[in-house]
Amino acid sequence: MFSYSAAFCAGLTIGNSSRQVCSCLWEFAEAEGQLLTLLTFLFNGSAMIFLALELFSGASLLYAILSLTVIRMLPVGLSLLGSGLRFDTFVFLAWFGPRGVASILYVLLVLGEGALQSESLIFSTVILTVLISVFAHGLTALPGTRWYAHRLEGLEDHSEVHEHKPLSEMPTKLQTS
Repeated sequence: MFSYSAAFCAGLTIGNSSRQVCSCLWEFAEAEGQLLTLLTFLFNGSAMIFLALELFSGASLLYAILSLTVIRMLPVGLSLLGSGLRFDTFVFLAWFGPRGVASILYVLLVLGEGALQSESLIFSTVILTVLISVFAHGLTALPGTRWYAHRLEGLEDHSEVHEHKPLSEMPTKLQTS
């Protein structure tokens, strides 16, 4: 308890007395937080794999594959309609777009709410889907990004391609009047 209070007071003091140090400390804390988050997902996800593989079935494998392709890629593609993006950009964003790591948290939240029918099937299917996603997206990341970069490099006029148009930065805080 005292060490937490001491760390809080030290951070408060440094934040108020030395602004130059704050940005460096903030960047370090941000990187450290990312690392710890990834390690937490790694260890917890690894522990869940063995539970999920016990419940493995052909139906859960089929659903996992459909979930990583049609069920996920189709909505991403539909959300990009009218954006003026090229077809290869659609494919790239649909495959590498939203990832399912948070699915582990979602399935635990849903299953923790109460007794659902087929809880074990739901759990094993989500974990299997994330496991396949880790390998499928990991193995295709380098060739996929090289393919996409090559496709964009081959364009004649970059100024007319939506992928090369500058974007304005979105505000991170609510604007107050």
